Amino acid sequence: GVLRAVEQLAGCAVPASALEPLVLASRVSDYSPAMLDELMASGEVIWAGHGTLPGNDGWVSLHLADSADLTLPEIDEGFEPGPLHQAVLERLEGGGAFFFRQLSDAVGSTDDAALAETLWDLVWAGHLTGDTLAPLRALIGGGRTAHRARPTPGRARYGRMRPSRASLPSRTGPPTVAGRWSLLPERESDATRRAHALAEALLDRHGVLTRGAVAAERVPGGFAAVYKVLSAFEEAGRCRRGYFVAGLGAAQFGAPGAVDRLRAYATDATGDGDDSKVGTLVLAATDPANPFGAALPWPEHPSSHRPGRKAGALVVLVDGELILYVERGGRSFLTWSDELEALQPAADALALAVRDGVLGKLSVERADGEGLLAAGLDTPLAAAL
Repeated sequence: GVLRAVEQLAGCAVPASALEPLVLASRVSDYSPAMLDELMASGEVIWAGHGTLPGNDGWVSLHLADSADLTLPEIDEGFEPGPLHQAVLERLEGGGAFFFRQLSDAVGSTDDAALAETLWDLVWAGHLTGDTLAPLRALIGGGRTAHRARPTPGRARYGRMRPSRASLPSRTGPPTVAGRWSLLPERESDATRRAHALAEALLDRHGVLTRGAVAAERVPGGFAAVYKVLSAFEEAGRCRRGYFVAGLGAAQFGAPGAVDRLRAYATDATGDGDDSKVGTLVLAATDPANPFGAALPWPEHPSSHRPGRKAGALVVLVDGELILYVERGGRSFLTWSDELEALQPAADALALAVRDGVLGKLSVERADGEGLLAAGLDTPLAAAL
């Protein structure tokens, strides 16, 4: 299940703090970090950085190792490596993977903090990766991030009289550089092959691909970069073009079977059809599964506050409708319903996410631009919360 989720998300950049608790856990039942680490240790999956976010956070993506050369982000051309960066790159160019201490010995570094910072500079610039996600978890767990999850409790102590050992052996280096480090694979130089792989990945990810969905993923070259490939797919019978979603124009491409799946959730004006319920979802606002601000525009809202696909923000969807937008930090909400029947499952889903450790503590102060307590506790939102 994790491997299939990685295949569908290949190349899609999400905040590191949202990757496991929100993005993967919403797709894989009973997700555990050990599942992803097992795939990385076996060489099936690799991860890459796409730039930093405020604090200790950054944009990351997952890739199937077999096709990573086609889906990896381009190296940050604006990054200017210093002498230590150059020394690390030159040492790793020979191939292989190095533990932190092996690498520090190889480049002659005696400053662990400086070398650790160098490694992360190279990660965010798109040069390096590790054979485990443990260092990324340590990095985002030790500082300010876009999405806050409940801190992982430390190891239990077995007996008060047992002598404690050092938290980490001195030879391994800081926890933020655990595991082995290596260069990311070479990118495919053929632009046509990369565009072909990108179009396939986007169709697999979205089902029905629109101009807005492509723009939201910050695809280099935008929709024009994949339009020609999608048109060729249509001519070859590998996808369909049509007016699948009302109001979004004719430049829509559907994966095989996507139209039939959409119809399964539709109810026509006469009440015929399968009025299926898709449940309540708590998603990172940047998750490609959130259509708002991408394939669909954000619904109109009377408040001066505006939602956006921002790192740290959340959306709560109830049967496909946007009900709550949670600003970064959780103190401010935007709502799109006054009905308790819609607000209650949305509030319940947030509460369950906090209980399960997916989100940190939420202290809600404002809703729709107004002080929540000042509005009175008899409002539908207050009742739901």
